[in-house]
Amino acid sequence: MWLVGLVAAVSVLIACGGEPVRLALRYERLAVLGHAQVWRLITGHFVHASPAHLLLNMAGLGLVAALFPRDYSIRQWLIVLAASIAAIDIGFVLFEPQLEWYVGLSGVLHGVLAAGAIAWWRHESRSLALALTTLLLGKLGWEQWHGALPFSGDMSVIVDAHLYGAIGGAVAGLLIWQISRCWSAEPASL
Repeated sequence: MWLVGLVAAVSVLIACGGEPVRLALRYERLAVLGHAQVWRLITGHFVHASPAHLLLNMAGLGLVAALFPRDYSIRQWLIVLAASIAAIDIGFVLFEPQLEWYVGLSGVLHGVLAAGAIAWWRHESRSLALALTTLLLGKLGWEQWHGALPFSGDMSVIVDAHLYGAIGGAVAGLLIWQISRCWSAEPASL
């Protein structure tokens, strides 16, 4: 999937720019709201706090590419990505006034997982779709009640980004499903 390669390439190129580029592109609430640096709403998702953070997100990207290689068209995946990013950004701006800055792709990855789960309800066995949905909802629930998973180590994890991204991805997946049903439905005869 070339889209995965593009996301990975952008993230790696940003990482090669070092600290000045990371600081210029990360989501910063004051810069977005106070100085109209709206590009940070998009670029912040492709910036990473450390090489380990970048590697974890790239591993996650590889996993979702392996799980859902043909579940959506390229245009549909772009819609899922855009919806996930938009949901995270809206969530941050409206509900996270204490969040000064954010970097990372994990929220978007949760959106992709949610859209993938929706696709599996359409295309895969019910048991696979149920397993993925249960795992995703269980993880999101754990994070909302207990914080980041224990294996997160010393990385600061903004678990609400995962929740907002999953909501955006699920909404996009459901809309794509509904639209595809409408387009494939035969017109009623008179």
